[in-house]
Amino acid sequence: MLKTQELIEKIHAGSYDSAFRALYSCADQAEVDRQRARYIKAVQRFEELYGAGREVAIYSAPGRTEIGGNHVDHNNGIVMAAAVNLDIIAVVSRNDSEIVRVKSHGFRDADVVDLSKDGVVEREKGRSSSLIRGVAARIRQLGGKAAGFDAYTTSDVLRGSGLSSSAAFEVVIGAVFNGEFNDFRFTPVEIAQIGQYAENVYFGKPSGLLDQTASSVGSAITIDFKDPTAPVVEELSFNLAKHGLFLCITDTKGSHADLTDDYAAIRAEMEQVAAFFGKKVLREVDEADLFASLAQVREKTGDRAVLRAIHFFEECRRAVALREAVRQDDMESFKKLIIAGGHSSFEYNQNAYSIRHPQEQGVPLGLALSQKVLEGAGAWRLQGGGFAGTIQAFVPADRLEQYIGAMESAFGKGSCYVLNVRNFGAVQVNEKL
Repeated sequence: MLKTQELIEKIHAGSYDSAFRALYSCADQAEVDRQRARYIKAVQRFEELYGAGREVAIYSAPGRTEIGGNHVDHNNGIVMAAAVNLDIIAVVSRNDSEIVRVKSHGFRDADVVDLSKDGVVEREKGRSSSLIRGVAARIRQLGGKAAGFDAYTTSDVLRGSGLSSSAAFEVVIGAVFNGEFNDFRFTPVEIAQIGQYAENVYFGKPSGLLDQTASSVGSAITIDFKDPTAPVVEELSFNLAKHGLFLCITDTKGSHADLTDDYAAIRAEMEQVAAFFGKKVLREVDEADLFASLAQVREKTGDRAVLRAIHFFEECRRAVALREAVRQDDMESFKKLIIAGGHSSFEYNQNAYSIRHPQEQGVPLGLALSQKVLEGAGAWRLQGGGFAGTIQAFVPADRLEQYIGAMESAFGKGSCYVLNVRNFGAVQVNEKL
C-alpha cells in the first residue's frame, strides 16, 4: 500500500494510465488525462481532510444503466443491465478504530459512524450514514470483519440520474470493507446483496437488487432473480460501436427527492396482486391465473396494480428476448424490444411521471423528443426508478449531433451524456488492474 504522496507521484507519472484506459473504456488520451487529474485531486483532498503521509488505497464502483427489466427485480424477475464509465471513487485509509469517517464531495458534512453500535438508527434513515452502518452490520452477520477507516469520495454518477448513484455508494463501501478487512472474500454478487440489505433495512428504501448487482459485477449482464439469495448472473459481450450506435443518457433535471412513496407503491402493488394468489412475489404467480381471475383481482387490488403486474410478466419476457438479441448480434430486434419496454413502463407500470406532480413531466418530454429524432433508426426508453431523472437512447452515429442538440435545447447544456459500457464492476484501483 502506498502513502499519499507516493500515490500522487505514480499517478502523475502515468503509472495508472493503462488502468484508467481499461476501467473507463477510453482510447482518448484526453479522457485518461482527465481521470489522472481527478484521482490526484481526490488523494490531495484526502490529505487535506485526514493528514499527509497516510497509507491509502483507492476503490471504484460504477453507475449502471438498466437496459431491460424495469421494476421487476424486487418481485424476483429477470433484468438486463450494464455498468457504465461513470463511477464513484473512494480514497481510503484504515484508522485502527471502530469509527468510519466518509467525506463526500459536494456534501457539507462528513458521515461519522461508530461501528460498535450496529443496530438500525432511526435518525439516520434516508442518509448515507445508514448505508455505511448497514453494510458493516451485514458483513459482520455473514461472518466477515468491519472496522474503522477514513475516506474521501468523489462521484461523477449524477445523483437522481437513474444511473444509481446510491447503489454505487453502497457497493464502493462494501468493496472497501471487503478489501481492507476481509481479503476480498465476498463475491461481487454478495457485495450487491449486502448493499441491498443496507438500503432496505437501514436506509429504509424497499429497493430490488438490480442496481447493486450491475454496479458490483460490471459489464453487460442479465440477472435472473428467481432465487434472490442466489441470483443467476450472465455476462454478455455488448459492442454498440460495431453497429454504429451510441448509448446516450439524458438528465431531464427532475428531482427524486420526494419520490420514495412512488417507488414503494410499485413494489407494494405488484405484491398485492401476488398476495391475491397466496404468493409473496409475482414471479411465483402463473400469468394465466392472473388473466383468468382478472375481475376479482381488479376488485381486490385496483386497476393500476393489475397493469403493473401485466408489465412485470411482459418485461421479464423482454429481458430474456433482449439477451437473445444481443447473443445473436441482432440490433434491429434489440431496438424494437427497447422501445416496447419503454412503452410498457410508461403505459402499464406508469412510472414516467408522478401523479402528485403532473405539471413536471421531463421524462415524457425527453421521450417525445427522442422519438421525433430517432424514429425508424434508434431506440429510446425511460430507465431506472422513473418518475423523474433520466432517459436512455441508442443513437446512430449520423443522428448523434442532432440528438444531443435536441436534448440539450430542452434540458440544458451538458444534460446529454454519451457513455460506454464498463467491463469492470467494483474494484480496488491499482497499476495492474
